[in-house]
Amino acid sequence: MATTALAAALTVSAAYAQQQPQGQRLAGTIERVDGNTIHAKGRDGGAITLKLADDVEVTAVLKATLADIRPGTYIGSGAVPQADGSQTAVEVHIFEQPQRDGGHHYSGWYGTPNGTMTNGFVQPAGAVGAALTGTGDPSFLVTYPQGEKRVVVPANAHIVRYETGNKGDLKAGTSFRTQEAARQADGTYTTSRISVGRDGARPF
Repeated sequence: MATTALAAALTVSAAYAQQQPQGQRLAGTIERVDGNTIHAKGRDGGAITLKLADDVEVTAVLKATLADIRPGTYIGSGAVPQADGSQTAVEVHIFEQPQRDGGHHYSGWYGTPNGTMTNGFVQPAGAVGAALTGTGDPSFLVTYPQGEKRVVVPANAHIVRYETGNKGDLKAGTSFRTQEAARQADGTYTTSRISVGRDGARPF
């Protein structure tokens, strides 16, 4: 059951990369939790009331570093395209489970103007490069069924990894994000999946 939950949770986490996610994206900081109801403050300062499904899938988001990205790692990177065809990362997500389609690349990612999204596997041939030669920011090669992209990771890139979480992770003061919130007639929201920061990490 835990394995199934992890695969489902990480598949949903990876769904941040879809151009047209279902439902509404909500993010902010939890102020208190009453049973299955989260009272939170959105990133714009507004109040959010979010009601969780009884079987809500919780994904824990943890801080990570470039050292956690190794050959064979499955990642998702929101980035800015460069003239040489490389992608300069704004975000890097490290997943324990690959997407069923093996990854993708597209333009039009919502996280930054002219942004791109690349999901796929880090390749041994591109795992080092600039980091060793000292010629610039470290980079790695990411492959997906339709091709490959080189992802450059500057020092200010936000890097996180994902684990299966639980309701115990939903605490006052922690950051949260959901991709699939449904707005109700009374102004509250409902969701069956939520990502929450652990140990000070912040979901994107």
